[in-house]
Amino acid sequence: MSKRIDPASAVRKPGRRRVLAASGFTLTALAAAAAFTLSATPAFSDAMPGGNRHLGQYIFRFDTFGDEQLWTDTLRMHEVIQAAVSPRTALAVGLKVDAAALPPNFLATRDLDDPATTVELLRRNAVVGVVSKVEDGQLTSVGITCALCHSTVDNSVAPGVGRRVDGWPNLDLNPGAIIALSPALPEEVKAVYNSWGPGRYDPRFNIDGINGPLVIPPAYGLAGVPFETFSGDGPISYWNNYVAVTQMGGHGNFSDPRLGISIEQTPDLVTPKLPQLLAYQLSLPAPRPPEGSVNAAAAQRGAALFNGTAGCGSCHIAPTYTDVHNGPDADTPLLHDPAETGMDPGYAQRSATGKYRSTPLRALWQHPPYFHDGSAPTLGAVVDHYDTHFALGLTPEQKADLVAFLKSL
Repeated sequence: MSKRIDPASAVRKPGRRRVLAASGFTLTALAAAAAFTLSATPAFSDAMPGGNRHLGQYIFRFDTFGDEQLWTDTLRMHEVIQAAVSPRTALAVGLKVDAAALPPNFLATRDLDDPATTVELLRRNAVVGVVSKVEDGQLTSVGITCALCHSTVDNSVAPGVGRRVDGWPNLDLNPGAIIALSPALPEEVKAVYNSWGPGRYDPRFNIDGINGPLVIPPAYGLAGVPFETFSGDGPISYWNNYVAVTQMGGHGNFSDPRLGISIEQTPDLVTPKLPQLLAYQLSLPAPRPPEGSVNAAAAQRGAALFNGTAGCGSCHIAPTYTDVHNGPDADTPLLHDPAETGMDPGYAQRSATGKYRSTPLRALWQHPPYFHDGSAPTLGAVVDHYDTHFALGLTPEQKADLVAFLKSL
């Protein structure tokens, strides 16, 4: 029998299996949340030019799915930002600033230690992944978007300030430290959030109370990849739906009997937008390694090892370099017991499948650390893990060649 999980259930005690709903949480502000749009951005409309990709970009960057019900009504983050989050503090926890949304020399003429400057940045829609409403200089609501974790900037103006780069994981972001700023959370829960560190997030802590953060994954290079979850729980839109409703706190529907989750909210501000969001994600290419950063001869030798002696290619199958089924099982993920690959079983046991899928290998040069839990700080550590687990007996030269090949993907 499925259980009704409140998306505001971040207010809970760690280590407990049942979900605790936030005290006093109501949906009285639903109408406002449903109609909420940022004045500095276009409203969502099926008539917008550019087709699904254009709509998807808007959703990815600016649509909160009504999650102000969590970030404003429950966690009261607008109060925290207004009172204590200066631009310097925001950058320190990994938030990024979109320079294209600002006039020239804006930051050079403002006090970066004043929270009022942060409010102005939000008013101008310049904080990547954060959407707000500002009235007479007062921050009255705040919500988050997909871009918070899955976009960054190119640092062309300053560290943390530049042009948007969608799909890149924001590994500087410290979501736990940000959530822990909420005055609505008890100290023991704040301690859990503060333990995560930059680039890590636990997408199940508010469901099962277990503390086990994952590395924020990239959202680029997804074309041809059917299951963009570490444990293959479902296709890409399944995960978008899960995150939007259960993690972002969006106002929508999500149900998975395998996890005992059933959430229904009217109106559903999530499900109708999943196709457009997927179309945009599928359009984001994996970035190629910087010119001259890979030894081509070594990478060629590594490719032969990858698909030959080392046996990596039996699971990481080109061109997506993940597991695939053929024939009638093509829509079913090919998964592995944790012991099969020497992975920590902890996260798999919390998932719907209890297993792991082979991670699609793309732009590995761009997003260390590796494995779902970040336990491999470098590609060399990845190769060492499998060399030990499968007793491959690779020489140092062969390991270096494999690393070169992995960097080339």
